[in-house]
Formats: sequence, C-alpha cells, structure tokens
Amino acid sequence: MRTNIRVRDLIYPYFVMRGHNKKERIKLFPGVFRFSIDRLISDIAGIRKLGIDKVLLFGVAEEKDDSGITAYTPNTIVAQAIRVIKKEFPDTTVISDVCLCSYTRYGHCGIIKRSPQSIVHSRLKKEKQFGFFIDQAKTLEVLSKIALCHAEAGADWVAPSACARGQVGAIRRAFDANGYKETKILGYSAKFASSFYGPFRNAASSAPGFGDRQSYQLSFADSEYAIKRIVSDVEEGADMVMVKPALGYLDIIKEASLRLKKPLAAYNVSGEYAMVKAYVQRIADSVERREAEKKIVLEILTGIKRAGADLIITYHAKDVARWLMVYSL
Repeated sequence: MRTNIRVRDLIYPYFVMRGHNKKERIKLFPGVFRFSIDRLISDIAGIRKLGIDKVLLFGVAEEKDDSGITAYTPNTIVAQAIRVIKKEFPDTTVISDVCLCSYTRYGHCGIIKRSPQSIVHSRLKKEKQFGFFIDQAKTLEVLSKIALCHAEAGADWVAPSACARGQVGAIRRAFDANGYKETKILGYSAKFASSFYGPFRNAASSAPGFGDRQSYQLSFADSEYAIKRIVSDVEEGADMVMVKPALGYLDIIKEASLRLKKPLAAYNVSGEYAMVKAYVQRIADSVERREAEKKIVLEILTGIKRAGADLIITYHAKDVARWLMVYSL
C-alpha cells in the first residue's frame, strides 16, 4: 500500500515566551523561533493558510524555582497563549506540553528531593550517584495542576512529557474530578533518553542543571520496556500515545501501531531536524539545496508514517505544507 504525507498528518511545535513583538532566533535551530504571544498569533495565521491546524505549545519560562509553581499559575505564558489562540483560531487544535524542566531551577522533569523515598520507579538507581531523587507523589500532583491550568485555558489536548510513572492516570483523574472529561491526553509514552534533543533544550531553556535524564527517560536499547510504557499509558487513560524521537525508533512505532487501537503520534525531534538542515546548508547551489531538502524531508516523514504513525510532530511542517500545496496544483 502506498503511503502519502498529508498536511492533516502534521503538528507544528511552537515556543512561546513573555514580551511583545518578540521573535527570537535559536542557536543551532535554523528556521525555528521563540515567539511572544502577539507574534505567535501572526505566525499561526500563516500556518493556517497552509492548512496546518494542529499546534504543540512549549513555554519558555523566565522565572524558575524549585517547585515549578510558575507552570500552573493562571497567568502562565502557556495558558495565556492557549486562550488567545482559541479566541483567534477556535478550530485550531491546541496541544500543550506538560512538564517541569523549563520551570525549575534544576531543569529536571520532576520535583527533586534529597531522599530515596518516593522514587519514581525501581529502575532509577542511577539517581543515587547524583544525590537526588524524583519525588513521585509531588511530581504527579504538580503535573496534574499544570494540566488543569491548561485545560481551564481551553487546551484541546495536554501532553505530559515528564516520564513520571502514573502521570497519565493522575491527570485523567484530575480532569474527571474537575469537569474536564472532554480534554484529551497525549502521552509521551515512549520518550527515550536521546542525544537528539539538544536544539530543543536550548530553545525551551530546559537543559538539566546537573546530571542527566537517563534515570527516568527510556533506554534506547530497551524496546520491550518501551512497549510496556505505551501499554501502561493506554491503560491509564491516554487518548493518544507518542514515540519520541521518531527516526531511530521506527521499530517501536511499528510495534505500537500493530498492538494498540489508540492513535499514535511520532515526534520528529529537533536534532533530527537540525541534522537535515546542517547537511543541506553545505550544498552551494540554492536550487539544488531546496530540492535536496524537500526530497530528504519527505522521505523521512513518509518513513515515519509508513511505520505506523497517525500524526507527526515536526519542525519541517511549514515547508512540507508548502511543498504539498505546489504538488496539488
């Protein structure tokens, strides 16, 4: 069966920050920007004309603390952006990332404690060498508050990405208890400890202040546990699951698509995007450069979809939409 990429398959990620009339370039991330809300709205108007109707929001926090409280206050930048987007473009599907790494001083995805109790799960022995542990109970509490904040602002989907065991179930219970049963959950179910996240961490100001995230993100060598985590998220109430990154994990995408009846998203991550950009920039002729980029990107995304992804989160979405528009003429 022939696989074809469609604009409706694509989700475009945005980084939103405080301020007015701001559009900041991001180091090592060509063509991707941080936007203030007013400039974000202008950019979304552009992608809507291209046919892209799904966005994923990441907040860039200026104020950080040890508890992540700025991630769930009513005036948090993501909640503000959701309200404005849904007002200006009510038929745009808004997905909000739910995590703590951009909002804590230490840059980890959960709340840190200096005790081995309340550890996220038994696989996290590596945390001991750094002298810190993830407080599971507190992390789930805060993630639920962030998700509720986004749901109250009008998010269609929330996407918990903290890799905390039980995060989907905790958020589902919070939604059910507070009247947000219609708000859907996209679980970052198989989120691997990858070296392909570098440009993103710079964009979102979310690099860990110490240690790394291998203690709670998944090992790229363990496919069996990845499938278990995906199944677990479905059992907890996820409406869609995700594999991240995509390109090196097509086997996981395929296996998940065959085993599950839920929709499956794949994240074509920042390092995968930057790798293509770095290569094509070495092609001197501009016409050849554009043609090479088009062929490479469409091949990559087609492979991801062919493996079983229903939706693809990608920084290439704008270019792909333009290329497909030309093809359809």
